[in-house]
Amino acid sequence: MKHNAVLALRQHRLDRATRPYRARGCRVLRCEGCLLPQTLCLCDQIIPSQALCRFCLIMFDAEPLKPSNTGRLIADILPDTQAFIWSRTNVDPALLAAIADPTRQPYVVFPAHNAGPNRRVMNHIDINGKPPLFIMLDGTWPEAGKMFRKSPYLAALPILSLDLASVSAYRLRESHGEGHHCTAEVAATLLHQAGDHAAACSLDAYFALFCRRYLAGKSHHNSVQISSAVTTPPV
Repeated sequence: MKHNAVLALRQHRLDRATRPYRARGCRVLRCEGCLLPQTLCLCDQIIPSQALCRFCLIMFDAEPLKPSNTGRLIADILPDTQAFIWSRTNVDPALLAAIADPTRQPYVVFPAHNAGPNRRVMNHIDINGKPPLFIMLDGTWPEAGKMFRKSPYLAALPILSLDLASVSAYRLRESHGEGHHCTAEVAATLLHQAGDHAAACSLDAYFALFCRRYLAGKSHHNSVQISSAVTTPPV
């Protein structure tokens, strides 16, 4: 099993939990590394890449616990990815230090229509500027919106708003709107924009494999449930 910042955050969240977290498919025996069913483990397919840009994931409370989370895939491919549990007031000092790093330009990755009238909005990174730090708000769309609105420590940072024309390939959760993409898909686009094409291709391929195996695990679990529910009719 490989370790990364999201898995460490997941363990921290489990350690302070007062009751077991029961995600969908909680009865499935899962690999502790990729969180897929053990028979579909893809840990041996993880090949870390190098990139000039860096990612910082700010995750809503239970997001690191969810097997369907794709922020974890970014941390698998890019081991220097940082991850933090979101808090409006009790902010991790390491998160504030990452934002204040003078060697990087931080961007809050979020749709432009959520920006206030005086907020700086960009559609592309400054290719002549400092290496980017992409701050990703990782949760459901309502949760991401709450993090965006209620994080004063992000308010002075520019928004990077992407126009992703492609249809999302993410089918592991219900979408909250047309044009929404999951965290890993957005990250791959950002890597391409930053010129980190090898890392982008690695993340794209890993995301596609993850989705296939996750859905295969759901199909197997559902078929077992259906077959176990069949009863012999009375004679």
